Amino acid sequence: MTVVNRAHTFHVGLNAHLLSLRRSYRGTGTSWYIYHILCHLPAAAPELRYTVFLHEPLFSSPQGMQVRRPRWSTHAPYKRIFWEQLVAPIALRRERIDLLHAMAFVSPVASPCPTVVTVFDLSFLFFPAAFKALNRLYLRLMTRVSVRRARQVIAISESTRRDVIARLDVPAERVHTVYCGVDPSFQPAPAPEIEGFRRRKGLPERFVLFLGTIEPRKNVLRLVDAFATLIASAPQRTAGVHLIVAGAKGWLSDPVFAQVQSLGLADRIHFVGYVPQEEKRLWYNAATCFCYPSLYEGFGLPPLEAMACGVPVITSNASSLPEVVGDAGITVPVEDKAALSDALHRVLVNPTLCVDLADKGLARAKRFSWAKAARQTAAVYHRAWEEA
Repeated sequence: MTVVNRAHTFHVGLNAHLLSLRRSYRGTGTSWYIYHILCHLPAAAPELRYTVFLHEPLFSSPQGMQVRRPRWSTHAPYKRIFWEQLVAPIALRRERIDLLHAMAFVSPVASPCPTVVTVFDLSFLFFPAAFKALNRLYLRLMTRVSVRRARQVIAISESTRRDVIARLDVPAERVHTVYCGVDPSFQPAPAPEIEGFRRRKGLPERFVLFLGTIEPRKNVLRLVDAFATLIASAPQRTAGVHLIVAGAKGWLSDPVFAQVQSLGLADRIHFVGYVPQEEKRLWYNAATCFCYPSLYEGFGLPPLEAMACGVPVITSNASSLPEVVGDAGITVPVEDKAALSDALHRVLVNPTLCVDLADKGLARAKRFSWAKAARQTAAVYHRAWEEA
């Protein structure tokens, strides 16, 4: 293996066609990962050249990064796949790219240059019903092919790294954990700002917040049942406490709404729909606690964002979530409704515990930064390049 000096310049191409900065459900964790890595890479490794391939018109490239946009929108999956597999090889040759970073699962089969691939999770294997047939088939087939052909693979948590090694048969030494960061906008807000937001939204004084897509993987139905158990078992101590479910409807969301009606809790459990990125910090800050009992996450940005806002966090002990919260949050078994209800009770009736969790969460959130993630990503690029 030829060892190349770290200061050596080579040209990195980045496939960022999944980036969306619009106020819609497409602004997911995947999109924000892509956005922040792009913004921080030039400062993290200025010795490299960068060209990013995307369609998002709202993206303004940082100094030191070129942008190449196709003539048509790649919003639709089939158009993105067409670009990814048929147009990308031509574009990579034309731009003389030395190393391609496929920022979301899949690289071109006919890539003319070595590749690095980021894998967020393997939900298309563990929760296949959540994907349309074409998307599921493409991800199952092409992710496996892409990571096996890649010189290096980035996983956004140790849990995902283990899944990639075990389920996609990739040698452990080629898979690297690079944790996501947290945007600096997520921080404790001044009391007057929180109260103003509370008045504008008509929010209760005390509420448990869930923020995420309403779908089976997020375990919202169990949260609804746990909240119902809580207020039935401790009516006086939980008087005035509400549950707010924020997020867009996903697949099989109807049972959640039906359960709220059947329990007669429409006056205590509220659905506020999709929350734009710029409002999220205020929702976190206004909440008494944040509850995220997901069954499976590649990383889990919402608990990290909540901790950065100084809000007590309750989450599940599944997949990557314990890596994110550490000892700064309460983790419960994913299928244990009683344990979830008990955790909610402990936080809601114990102000001392709330303060302790908030302080620990603030400290832990400082460990995760996008600048650090970009530096580690650039280190993976150098490692891949040095294999030449």
